[in-house]
Amino acid sequence: MQEKLSAKPLFNPFGDTETTKRRMIGGNTTNLNDFNNLKYPWTSDWYRQAMNNFWIPEEINLSQDLKDYRLLSDAERKAYDKILSFLVFLDSLQTANLPNISEYITANEVSLCLHIQTFQECIHSQSYSYMLDTICSPEERNDILFQWKNDSHLLERNTFIGGIYNNFLEHRDRFSLMKVLVANYILEGIYFYSGFMFFYNLSRNGKMPGSAQEIRYINRDENTHLWLFRNIILELKKEEPELFQKDMIETYKAMLEEGVEQEIKWGSYVIGDEIPGLTKRMLADYIRYLGNQRWTSLGFAPLYENNQMEPEDMAWVSQYANANMVKTDFFEARSTAYAKSTALVDDL
Repeated sequence: MQEKLSAKPLFNPFGDTETTKRRMIGGNTTNLNDFNNLKYPWTSDWYRQAMNNFWIPEEINLSQDLKDYRLLSDAERKAYDKILSFLVFLDSLQTANLPNISEYITANEVSLCLHIQTFQECIHSQSYSYMLDTICSPEERNDILFQWKNDSHLLERNTFIGGIYNNFLEHRDRFSLMKVLVANYILEGIYFYSGFMFFYNLSRNGKMPGSAQEIRYINRDENTHLWLFRNIILELKKEEPELFQKDMIETYKAMLEEGVEQEIKWGSYVIGDEIPGLTKRMLADYIRYLGNQRWTSLGFAPLYENNQMEPEDMAWVSQYANANMVKTDFFEARSTAYAKSTALVDDL
């Protein structure tokens, strides 16, 4: 497990052309992009869904948000700024790191999906910039972007995932890569969600509707990213069973539990009990429920016995997260028109 992986060659005329020989990692790839001969047929649905999800941040009208932002309570504005700062960091980190993962993925159809995800992370960063440029002065914008430099809570959160990514760049072995994949799964499936629910809660209270709509489209993309990494991990369970020995599974489990606890701690700090419509208890119950969803989706037993059902008082989150369900004006409705295919069917 400690032996370094070899990055796939850019040009490999001696690569395997037989689909049956294709592997997620450690394969002998030609790097030929072939959309017809797939070892992992689920990538075709994923690719088409991701392409149909295309959207443009500036098509969403933020004029009401410009008015609302100045009227937010101190607690709401603090949460808005800090959560946005965190989301900017996460998507920036993803944009930079996904190519590092793709270097070692030797199934061309999966690499294509990772490249599409990287593009979407760039769109998310553009969206956050558009939100900040609309509601803030340049000085306020820069303060929000770099709050992690002065906020120990933000720095701690960024360090957990960033440290795992950096560890892989240093060691580049199979176990380090597997931990990076799990870290991505945590980021996409746990780390975003208290932030997303905060924006949805503002919207259901009649505030910042444009910001919530931007987040809906981001959330829709992140759901496909989560689905992608779940499937990569499941394929590796079959192809690389040595990466799923008992002690290694315990490492992945501890990572997910740490991600859940960090998200709860973060939500308690940034949202607390000061935001109308949300409480620390509601947030903690929902995040533990998501933790169970993520872990059981990988084929393991639930982590939290008392959080196996979606909390009734948080059912509104999934309704708001449906980007194709809620339209607040003509301009926002234009963006939903890009999603022409049915959503991926999964149990995430």
